[in-house]
Amino acid sequence: MTTGPGTVSETLGADELLDRLDTLADLLVDTVAGGASVGFLHPLDRTAALAWWRAQAGAVRAGELSVRIRRDGERVLGTVAVAYADKPNARHRAEIRKLMVHRDARGRGLGRALLADAETAAAEAGITLLLLDTETDSPAETLYRSAGWTVLGVVPGHAEDPGGTLRPTTFFYKGLGAELSTAAGTGTGSCSAR
Repeated sequence: MTTGPGTVSETLGADELLDRLDTLADLLVDTVAGGASVGFLHPLDRTAALAWWRAQAGAVRAGELSVRIRRDGERVLGTVAVAYADKPNARHRAEIRKLMVHRDARGRGLGRALLADAETAAAEAGITLLLLDTETDSPAETLYRSAGWTVLGVVPGHAEDPGGTLRPTTFFYKGLGAELSTAAGTGTGSCSAR
């Protein structure tokens, strides 16, 4: 565990995640109510939030997902997840998911601290490439740009915001420690789905 912006940082195992279901569900409901686009529509029922978090425990147990939190005492103020790729040719990359900070804890650097926590954990796991997406023109987009993430592109009408309006999504990537190289296609006509 490490400390930062007046909080304790920790990685949750599956059992710890299940032990913290109530406060994690409160965070998810608050995040959606605050307008953050994290895959849910407002109003988000607390029962649905509890069920979603409960379902994440299996992925954590299987090592497919790492969930980090920032807490003050027993109250979870923020969370972020790192989802590891399951394909043999993608073991070097992971995706940042569900970076959330409770509305009453914003403005204290917790989002930046959580992002740094996730990047550090990914690097320690041997990940050299991180990906993420977020609603275009959102505060989260500003955070990722200021944290050195590179914009890959914008997809219009990609996802609904919590109010149900289709919004564009900005996709980002970030290299960790290793130099990224891009290989040009060989022109062999081979094509495969990733």
